[in-house]
Amino acid sequence: MRTIDFALDPRLQADTHPVASLPLCDVLLMNDARYAWLILVPRRTGAVEIVDLPTAAQQELWQEVNQVATALRESAPCDKLNIGALGNIVRQLHVHVIARKEGDAAWPGPVWGHGRAEPYQEAALQARVDALRGKLASTH
Repeated sequence: MRTIDFALDPRLQADTHPVASLPLCDVLLMNDARYAWLILVPRRTGAVEIVDLPTAAQQELWQEVNQVATALRESAPCDKLNIGALGNIVRQLHVHVIARKEGDAAWPGPVWGHGRAEPYQEAALQARVDALRGKLASTH
């Protein structure tokens, strides 16, 4: 269900590419080819924290996080999945799901603030989005 007055934070819109819309969340790909990095944004106006969602929506959010994490791991094999909802800069509720590999650009530290993002080239972007969409379609 989409909230009529829902709008994606301009910073998320500028830094991501759309992948899919699940029942609760929009799934976005961070435009940084160094990492397979997805962001789930619940379409709920005014939500800042997970606890701002009703209990049923919190459960739905974690089901969608699991669905996205599974699809990400299948399309971008990794050593570790990082999952977090920080929101210190972008206040709109969003959950990061990042496939990490030992030796990646920020390993073993967090990806935030590590170097400059390397935007996807068009062919790599389309391949990543297509792979993710295919995996997401097969997980529900």
